[in-house]
Amino acid sequence: MTTALLTHADCLKHVTPPGHPECIDRLDAILAALEGKNLQRIDAPLAKSEDILLAHPQSHIDVIEQELPETGIKPIDGDTWMSPESLNAALRAAGGAVKAVDMVMAGDVLNAFVACRPPGHHAEYEIPMGFCLFGTVAIAAKHALERHGLSRVAVVDFDVHHGNGTQDLLQDEARVFFASSHQMPLFPGTGGAHETGKHGNVLNVPLRDGMGSTEFRQVWGQEILPAVAAFEPEFILVSAGFDAHAADPLASLRLTEADFAWVTSAICDLAGESCQGRVVSSLEGGYDLQALAASAAAHVDALMAREG
Repeated sequence: MTTALLTHADCLKHVTPPGHPECIDRLDAILAALEGKNLQRIDAPLAKSEDILLAHPQSHIDVIEQELPETGIKPIDGDTWMSPESLNAALRAAGGAVKAVDMVMAGDVLNAFVACRPPGHHAEYEIPMGFCLFGTVAIAAKHALERHGLSRVAVVDFDVHHGNGTQDLLQDEARVFFASSHQMPLFPGTGGAHETGKHGNVLNVPLRDGMGSTEFRQVWGQEILPAVAAFEPEFILVSAGFDAHAADPLASLRLTEADFAWVTSAICDLAGESCQGRVVSSLEGGYDLQALAASAAAHVDALMAREG
């Protein structure tokens, strides 16, 4: 079985202000780095309202629709902007993640990478924030539970920023285990080790400024992955942010693309033992274009290295 790449041209139409780190060039750089790889390329479909409602209330959808500008660009907050095509781009991201879960569950592919923007892991129940409109990975997790009848789904997040939105959307869901490593202190200011979820189903491992490969691999190898394995997931979803790279301008961890390849392989090893290799990864952060492209390519290479 192959690895699927889900993306869509609509995600190149979500416009942010000049100089904004979450820009069109990010996706262009990733897609260029993946050109020529033996991937099953799929157009990410638009998520339906019933998909978004798995994780957000109708009031949240209403706010996004009301904020959508007819022309130009418009801020929702100091970080999060919308242009006329932003809603469709966000719906492609969520729809791509849902489609990827369907493909993996059907056995059409072993795993998948959803290369869409805007990212999603900061969007809370009723609050778009941190460049994010909808909780893409949380929606995919709920889809796997509610529509595929799974009873245990793990979400792992190695973005340098804490996935406060994913945690907010899933921390009361006993059928989901959410685990994150992230720099602290750093935006959004959440993700302390004391935040463990309603059912003990949240594991946050903060990393100090300047930590690099050794500490990152210890945290994942000795804390996060054993905890995920103990949960015995039937599916693993990944929030794949590459902004913990040493070159990234928005944070100060010291990872390299080799670390993203390593953690991806380790996640896939666990998935092979626990859930028939079922892994879907969705793009989150990463703001140095060269580091982002190299890291995303290393991540996808590790996904492709698995054998069904």
